[in-house]
Amino acid sequence: MRRVLVTNVTQYAGPGTVPVLLRAGYRVACHDPTFVDGAVRTRYAAAYPGVECLDVREPEEIFGVAGDAVDVVVCNDVFPITRNAIEDIAVEDLRATFEAVLVFPFRLTQLYLPVMKQRGSGTFVFITSARPRRPEPGFATPTAIRAGTTAFALALAKETAAYGIQVNVVAPNYLYSELYYPRAAFVDDPAGREAIAATVPAGRLGEPEEVGELVSFLASGRSPFTTGEVIGFTGGWP
Repeated sequence: MRRVLVTNVTQYAGPGTVPVLLRAGYRVACHDPTFVDGAVRTRYAAAYPGVECLDVREPEEIFGVAGDAVDVVVCNDVFPITRNAIEDIAVEDLRATFEAVLVFPFRLTQLYLPVMKQRGSGTFVFITSARPRRPEPGFATPTAIRAGTTAFALALAKETAAYGIQVNVVAPNYLYSELYYPRAAFVDDPAGREAIAATVPAGRLGEPEEVGELVSFLASGRSPFTTGEVIGFTGGWP
C-alpha cells in the first residue's frame, strides 16, 4: 500500500485529492498549517477517517514526523492572490509567494530525494498552475512564481529519472477552490457563472475530485515512464 504525503490539504487541490486517494486505498499523511490547532486536526480526521494529520508546519518538521516511509509527495502549495499592476506589486508579497510556492516544495524535495534515490523509487506530483501558458494582466506574481515551480519540477524529473523517481506537474486553472475561485463569486453568483462559461470551453469550474483523480493516477506508479510532464487541468483553457 503506497503512502502519500499531501501538503496544504484544506486548500487548492487538497480537498479533492485526499478523498480520492483514500478511496483508492492509499495511506495518506496530511499537512496543513491549520493543523497546529488540535481541534482542527480532530475535525479533519473525523471527516476523512484513516488520514494521518501532521501537527507541524515546516518541511524539516514534516520530514521528521512523516519519516522516510513516504512513496509519493504531492506538493500542493498555495498563497493568496492579490490582483495588482506590476508597478504596484509589493516586494513583500512577491517574497512571501516565492517562499510558499517555490521555496517550500524545493526544501521538502531536498529532504526526500536522498531516501528515494537510495531505494530506487519515489514519486513527486507538483500542483502548480496553467497561468504561465497565457499570462493575464494583474497576475504577474503567481504567474512568474508558478512558472518557476514548474521549471523546478522539470529539472528534477530529468535529474532523477535514472534513479527510478517519477516527477510530474498538474497545472490547473479554473479549479473550484475557496482560495482562488470561491463558490460565492463563481458558482452561486449568476454573473460569475456566466464569466466562467464565457472563458472556459467546458463551461464551468473544474470539480475538486476531478483533479484528485488525476493526482491519484500520477501517484499510482502504474505508468512509470510518464515523467517530466506538465498536464493541464483547465477544461480546455487556454
